[in-house]
Amino acid sequence: MRSGDLVEYLLLAAIWGGSFLLTRVAVPEFGPFALMFVRCGAAAVLMVGYLAVRGQLSALRGNLWRSGLIGIVGSAMPFALLGYGLVSLSAGLGSILNATTPMFTALVGWLWMAERLPAARAAGIAIGFAGVVVLAWSRLTGGVGAWLPVAACLMSTLCYGVAANATRRYLADVPALIGATGSQIGAALALAPFAAFSWPTPMPSALAWGNAITLAAVCTAVAYLLYFRLIKHAGAQRAATVTYVIPLFGVLWGAWLLGERLEPRQLLGGAIIIVGSALAIGLLRLGRRPVPLRPPAPDP
Repeated sequence: MRSGDLVEYLLLAAIWGGSFLLTRVAVPEFGPFALMFVRCGAAAVLMVGYLAVRGQLSALRGNLWRSGLIGIVGSAMPFALLGYGLVSLSAGLGSILNATTPMFTALVGWLWMAERLPAARAAGIAIGFAGVVVLAWSRLTGGVGAWLPVAACLMSTLCYGVAANATRRYLADVPALIGATGSQIGAALALAPFAAFSWPTPMPSALAWGNAITLAAVCTAVAYLLYFRLIKHAGAQRAATVTYVIPLFGVLWGAWLLGERLEPRQLLGGAIIIVGSALAIGLLRLGRRPVPLRPPAPDP
């Protein structure tokens, strides 16, 4: 990887890791639906403007229906679920749980797309789930109110896994940036009625609004541009590995700016999840050459 690509790679991981911090700060004032509507809606406006400058709006119109539907599963639903989870979970913990995305992508590909699931990859899925148990053990044994936020975060990564496979099946012929823009439009439209029904009173503070707009402009619009640029310059396989660096930045941002602390058990669980997910998608192959990776759905 060239030095310039490495800088963009780390910048992308830092941006997506920071999305958990921004969500954690803003969601208590906005609520999950209103916050994620602002995120998707503002991002959609910015990305449509970018396509207009490039003269690509006709391509967007031709693929809006398909990409918009996938945006409901790949953005609207997981963003809202993540927002709900981060009302009570730390930003660092949320980012570590997000590392299960490749694991669910492999599992959905096996169940839905009938993709091969060799023993090593199946073992990776099992290892990943074991990591979740280690990571969130105290919450899993603390009653519904304690484990429900963890379940919401895991459901969000399951949605990412479904969306990644749906994108490969139904948007394979659509330029990635066109599909990403259409997905944000579809997500914003799906979230709009829920946001209107649950819009907060009183109005969120300037700090919360600043976090929401940053989520849209930087963690969604700019991050998508960086992600697809990285795929072009460094290849899909290398770009896909950014998933494993995001938790590092999520934990660092949370510790630095919010004073969050993770217990050793949680760090161990996170490491197990990352190893399991790497096995599940073939990034790690015991005694055999790694197979090419398909890029997971952009997160969070």
